[in-house]
Amino acid sequence: MFPGLAVAEIFEVHVPDSRFSHSIETLSQITRDILSQSKLAGATACEAEVSQGFGQNVSVRRGEVETIEYNRDKGLGVTVYFGDKRGHASTSDLSPQAIKDTVAAAVSIARYTASDEFAGLADENLLAREIPDLSLYHPWDLSVEQAIEQAKTCEAAAFAVDKRIDNSEGASVSTQESLFMYGNSLGFLAGYPSSRHDISCAVIAEDDGGMQRDYWYSSRRDATDLETAAVVGRKAGERTVRRLAARKIKTTECPVLFEAPIASGLIGHLVGAVSGGSLYRKSSFLLDSLGQQVFAPFVQIRELPHILKGLASSPFDNEGVATRERDLIKDGVLQGYFLGSYSARKLGMTSTGNAGGNHNLIIESSGQDFEGLLKMMGKGLVVTELLGHGINPVTGDYSRGAAGYWVENGEIQYPVEEITIAGNLKDMFKQITAVGSDILVQGSKQCGSVLIERMTVAGD
Repeated sequence: MFPGLAVAEIFEVHVPDSRFSHSIETLSQITRDILSQSKLAGATACEAEVSQGFGQNVSVRRGEVETIEYNRDKGLGVTVYFGDKRGHASTSDLSPQAIKDTVAAAVSIARYTASDEFAGLADENLLAREIPDLSLYHPWDLSVEQAIEQAKTCEAAAFAVDKRIDNSEGASVSTQESLFMYGNSLGFLAGYPSSRHDISCAVIAEDDGGMQRDYWYSSRRDATDLETAAVVGRKAGERTVRRLAARKIKTTECPVLFEAPIASGLIGHLVGAVSGGSLYRKSSFLLDSLGQQVFAPFVQIRELPHILKGLASSPFDNEGVATRERDLIKDGVLQGYFLGSYSARKLGMTSTGNAGGNHNLIIESSGQDFEGLLKMMGKGLVVTELLGHGINPVTGDYSRGAAGYWVENGEIQYPVEEITIAGNLKDMFKQITAVGSDILVQGSKQCGSVLIERMTVAGD
């Protein structure tokens, strides 16, 4: 018998019924129904998630409306366990008959799958029992006409930067809202609404030396926190113009400064290397690195899942496990992995509340602003764009096409293109000499520009 379902303590959520096809109470009842039907079918344990969302995206190009898109989605997924056997099924139909059919499909799959001793729900003592309000839901009542006007303003601001900007890949304004409920047979049942809004622009400039393209965007939970459309457009235009008259450079070894918008990608490689799936499959360049020095001693990285309005904030993970603040890297030493329940059991460890991925990762600045990093570097390369995917996750070998700026005497001299930067991520992490204060908030990994002591730069 399953224990009686008890809703985790949910913060008061005010979601106008008119915004979603189904209320949060309806999603709760659907989840309860799925769990009850799974029990009647003989499952020893089960979990389910029911979700819905809607949004609007408007894009313009050269002052004309290019696309107006609406989306309205819903769906559910159910996972059942018969001992160590697992079955999963999903549907986008929330009707009673579809729910019954989906549960039946999951049950049928489970009966014919092989046993897996590591399969199962999260440990009950790790489940969230209090759900803090992280201020993740901020509806943006933006009409199509208003979105078009903002997109046009954004693109116009980019064109106004310089007459050499003569073409555009477009400007867009989008808004998304979602609502979900997750429950399992251990008595967990909770969910909440969330929102995300974006403004972006990409333009093309041309001179005798050829064409260049660049972009900028702003993304937030709350539209009032977005950079204005005009600011986004201006930054896109300025970044594009700065890349004109780009040159090639000779092959060399030098310091490399990863600009903040792409520096977070370095942390993405760390996350991949210390995530459970990579570790138990032994496909990581950081195997058995827990407690080891993997970064320069001054580097500090924290996971902060409870930041108000955070783009990757969450009170619990995809399995209902409570999230918590923690040090990921302290004084350059790796303090923990990213584990869901399955990967934790495979490794003989405990879930870290990361089923579904990492939460807000914040890299502490070493104090220098961008100009200070340039002076610290003296002579070398600033990378503002990366191309290709030349990373070996097993060895850490890193080789990617790049573009950016050449620096001498601590000042940018000219743009460069058609180069490749190469190194090994193990060495690159340990050779980080500074992290800038120019921290960007555009996703789940937040850091300033990152200066690496030495890399190979291949050019002519």
